[in-house]
Amino acid sequence: MTSLRTDRPEVLVSIDIEASGPTPANGALLAIGACLVERPEAALYLELQPPADAPWDPDAARIHRLDRARLEREGLPPAEAAARLERWLHDVAGDATPVFVGLNAGFDWMFIADLVWRELGHNPFGHAPLDLKALYMGRDHVTRWAATGKGDITQRYPVTSRHTHHALEDARMQAELARQLFDRPDRSEASRET
Repeated sequence: MTSLRTDRPEVLVSIDIEASGPTPANGALLAIGACLVERPEAALYLELQPPADAPWDPDAARIHRLDRARLEREGLPPAEAAARLERWLHDVAGDATPVFVGLNAGFDWMFIADLVWRELGHNPFGHAPLDLKALYMGRDHVTRWAATGKGDITQRYPVTSRHTHHALEDARMQAELARQLFDRPDRSEASRET
C-alpha cells in the first residue's frame, strides 16, 4: 500500500468517472476526468474499453450517453489508461502527494482504486479520498446526509459550471465547488439560521 508522507506538499485532484454499472464488480469504468482543483486547465480525459463480458446497465447508459461499440473500438485498454493517469499525476503533481477529491467520492473512488490496483499494483492517491459532501457536512454543520446532494451544496456555494455527466466537465465543476468550500469564510452561522 502507498504510504502518505505527511512532510510532502499535497495537490488536490478532482476526479469524476462514468461507469456502466454501480460497482466495479457489476459494471465497467468507461471514462475518467481529472483536473487540479487550483488549476482546472491542467486536465486529463480518458475513455476506456469496456471488457467484452462487462454488464451494461441501460439506466447508467442513459446518464453517461457513451456508446459501447465506439468505446470497444476507440477506448484505451485499462492498463494503458491506468499508466496514463499515473504519468499525468506525476507530471502535474511532481513530488507532491496527489489527493483524490470527489463529490460523492466513494463512488468514483472505488472504480479508480480498482483500476489502479489491478493494473499498477498500487494506488497513486494512497488509500483515502476527500469527499466534498462530507466536507460540506462538517464545514456547514449539516446534520443529515440526505441534505448533502449536489443541489443542496450548490445552493449555498453556487458554481458556474454545469453537471453534464461528461467526466472532465464534471471534474472541473467539482474543482470549482472545492475551491469555494476551501476559500469561503466559515458559513456555519448562516447554516444554523436556515
